[in-house]
Amino acid sequence: MGLNIFKSNGHPITIPYRDNMRRHNLILFFLMYTLLITLPGCSLIVRSATNSLADNLSHSILNQQDPDTAKEAIPSYLLIMDAMIYNNPEDVSLLQSAASLNTAFAGLFIEDKDRQRIIADKAIGYAVRALCVHISDACQIRKMSYKQFEKLIGAMNLDTLPSYYSLGTAWAIWLQANSEDWNAVAQLSRIESIMQKILTIDENYEHGGAHLYMGIFSTLLPPAMGGHPEIGKKHFERSIELSQGKNLMAKVTYAERYARLMFDRELHDRLLRETLKAESRYEDLTLINTIAKQKAKQLLASANDYF
Repeated sequence: MGLNIFKSNGHPITIPYRDNMRRHNLILFFLMYTLLITLPGCSLIVRSATNSLADNLSHSILNQQDPDTAKEAIPSYLLIMDAMIYNNPEDVSLLQSAASLNTAFAGLFIEDKDRQRIIADKAIGYAVRALCVHISDACQIRKMSYKQFEKLIGAMNLDTLPSYYSLGTAWAIWLQANSEDWNAVAQLSRIESIMQKILTIDENYEHGGAHLYMGIFSTLLPPAMGGHPEIGKKHFERSIELSQGKNLMAKVTYAERYARLMFDRELHDRLLRETLKAESRYEDLTLINTIAKQKAKQLLASANDYF
């Protein structure tokens, strides 16, 4: 069952609910939202209200201590954000929030490849739209030549960095979902270019997130096959340093991607044990840290079979 909300073109959006409380909250939200969008001369109020709600939705998800609750709630949140974007199609903040939430959902919770591709396509679509609002030349960023792409990335600045970061992370999840397609894998260099440029502008952004991605990219292959694990190691360590050790997924990824690749059992176990002992509740990192601890347990449990 679900709650049917009709758009202005008459087509329904169905919002699933699991209990009466969720149904009640969704009905209240849409009554409020419908009232706001029908009031004449209130576009500024609507924009403020929708941005505030989008921020609150993202905040509540990121600070969940129960991953199962987050996994069940996110689809409803995504539909709500779709509805908000429908009436505010050029709101950069909304588009970035939707891109980030779809990216997180596809990367953290979706294992089925077909479904992951659908969510990842949606994430990168919203990310491109957000960047396009900033820079009209960027609307075709996924289709332009590499020379044009490099020129565009070279003009990145502090104002456009958040949109580029949303695009880079969404693109990385899209590549993961399409990893069996060599045409998709060939786009890795473009994601790397985005993250490298971000590091030159503000390496602290999102707790050193660009370093974490660069660490992953550098450890995709062993040295004999063209990988650069020692460069990856530096990126992982810098990511941990910039987050002051609060982003536990950085340590878990370091253990999984570098320590296992290099068969460094001592480093592997140390990083994972530190993760399990660490505090997980930090602003906007609680959910990812909780999942990191679950993954750390799994990696430790399988260590004897791996090493």
